[in-house]
Amino acid sequence: MTPEFDLINRYFTRPAKHAILGIGDDAALLRVSSGTALAVSVDTLVSGHHFEIFSDARSIGYKSLAVNLSDMAAMGAVPRWATLALTLPIIDSGWLSGFAEGFFMLADESGVELVGGDTTAGPLAVTVQVMGEVLPEIALRRDGALPGDDIWVSGTLGDAAAALAIRQGRCRLEGAQRLKLERKLDWPQPRLLLGLKLRGLAHAAIDISDGLLADVGHIAERSCIKAIINVERLPRSTEIDALGDEQLIEECQLSGGDDYELCFAASPDSRDELARLSGSLGLMLTLIGSFASGEGVVLMRNNQEVNLPDSLGFDHFA
Repeated sequence: MTPEFDLINRYFTRPAKHAILGIGDDAALLRVSSGTALAVSVDTLVSGHHFEIFSDARSIGYKSLAVNLSDMAAMGAVPRWATLALTLPIIDSGWLSGFAEGFFMLADESGVELVGGDTTAGPLAVTVQVMGEVLPEIALRRDGALPGDDIWVSGTLGDAAAALAIRQGRCRLEGAQRLKLERKLDWPQPRLLLGLKLRGLAHAAIDISDGLLADVGHIAERSCIKAIINVERLPRSTEIDALGDEQLIEECQLSGGDDYELCFAASPDSRDELARLSGSLGLMLTLIGSFASGEGVVLMRNNQEVNLPDSLGFDHFA
């Protein structure tokens, strides 16, 4: 057996439970539930760009799946299957064991089955594709926001970007507060249940992966309307507050990537229902602005329009 197939069999092959045919053939065979559409998302994480080479292999495995599951959440889809392509500089059994542990930890938790993939030699990179199911008529999309809709976000914003800033030496924070911020960066929580609950309630949704301004701008562009964000309403964690640098905190909240929270549009008539949903999920949902006729993104502070920052979000080619 070649090293490639030995690697696949040892670390990633599991019996197919839901797929007709999983790992071990030229292609997987999948059966989609009657009436549902297939939702498909793919992301690549590259060493030195999305994570450091010395990062915990478990967190890399976990996050490589989490970022795709966040896309499923933003579509209101139920994730079902995944494929994995690994580019490896060397075959390191310890690293592979840790990576597989982190990947399958989240796969098992979210009901996702690994059904195929590829391995090759080269600079370390991880590509994961996730496929899920959703009824087309209730799928969450980016193009459904309406003038007058509220803009909501889940959780808190900027924590992952703050953790990165700490690691880059741009600010200092130690102890439990730093660890909590770093966990947001390394072990993001895809909001799958929230995405399912927002079907029929939200008019549009997106996951915040590249930064709030960039991602809410995608909803505004696809819906042909304007997004108005109130800076003072952005939800903060106590850990990011501890940085004590208001300029950096605002930068992390507005333009920092890797939040993987959901941003969504909903009618003002839904505020009470969203408050109940927040309580039932134990997840903070915060009203941060509104959509209006027009185009682009407008930033407000104390009811006054302010200039947008130079960078609206993460640049994949910077």
